[in-house]
Amino acid sequence: MPDNGSTPAKAATTNGPAAAEATKRQRVRLLIRAAGMLPVLLLLCIGFHYLSDGRFFTGQNLGIVLQQAAVNTVLAAGMTFVILTGGIDLSVGSILAASAMAGLTISKLPELGALWLPVAVITGLGFGIVNGALIALLRLPPFIVTLGSLTAVRGLARLLGADTTVFNPSIPYAFIGNGSLTLIPGVASIPWLSVIALLVIFVSWVVLRRTVLGVHIYAVGGNESAARLAGIKVWAVLTFVYGVSGLFAGLGGAMQAARLYAANGLQLGQSYELDAITAVILGGTSFVGGIGSIWGTLVGALIIAVLSNGLILVGVSDIWQYVIKGLVIIGAVALDRYRLQGSART
Repeated sequence: MPDNGSTPAKAATTNGPAAAEATKRQRVRLLIRAAGMLPVLLLLCIGFHYLSDGRFFTGQNLGIVLQQAAVNTVLAAGMTFVILTGGIDLSVGSILAASAMAGLTISKLPELGALWLPVAVITGLGFGIVNGALIALLRLPPFIVTLGSLTAVRGLARLLGADTTVFNPSIPYAFIGNGSLTLIPGVASIPWLSVIALLVIFVSWVVLRRTVLGVHIYAVGGNESAARLAGIKVWAVLTFVYGVSGLFAGLGGAMQAARLYAANGLQLGQSYELDAITAVILGGTSFVGGIGSIWGTLVGALIIAVLSNGLILVGVSDIWQYVIKGLVIIGAVALDRYRLQGSART
């Protein structure tokens, strides 16, 4: 008669290699998930460096890339808050333009000129709170509300400047748009726009990952009904995330105004919302909400900036740049769907 005590040992011996293989696969999967799109970013940088005959990894060009990525990074950070709740904000480009117009208009008043930056940021915050209130309190679809805001706020931006371009070559705090923070004198520096973008990313990370409010944002995106039953004030969370999106769009407007010394209500911020959404989805945040990382959003924004810069260095025409960027947007959505299917399988 066989010894029953040997059966578990035999099973453990038999299942040992299979369990070890499963553990190994799980570790690889977690590593790939943690890396996200960072390998893609590195491959793009290396590829464009060789295709452009070594012009990509120069100090001047990297500074341009960082400047180009800064505003989109700020907008995408706000968009991350919104998409984590399962929403969308199509109005950030228009809010950016209106905020820049409001700030520049104030900057030309001798008594109030120094207040132009907070005016721009508060203008964006106000529009964001209005969006959030309509969505949270009236239960209107985010897509419809922000699509309407995209058009309405764009009209207000044009009205603020009487449908003309507003200039102010002596705008206060212009250094944030074109100056750099010296890291090593004569050797290394970083644009102030990039410093602001990194601060926004860090503050966003703290809110999302180190506060109860962040837990509530993920919970609302994961299952709004369950979050409401758990006692979470869903209306307050939704108002907050759209307020943050508007706030960051206002900050982006101030950054653009300081960089250009000018703003135009019709042209400034056109299609910025698409770049922000693409950066968020490339960074691993899911359209359905509840899944995502603010650091992934930073990588996504850098990918878009590198792509835009690299295509210009290589000599790709602006027509094909639009085609390629459109394909990237479609690819980002397809990637989101693939990630969702992978999560369902595991």
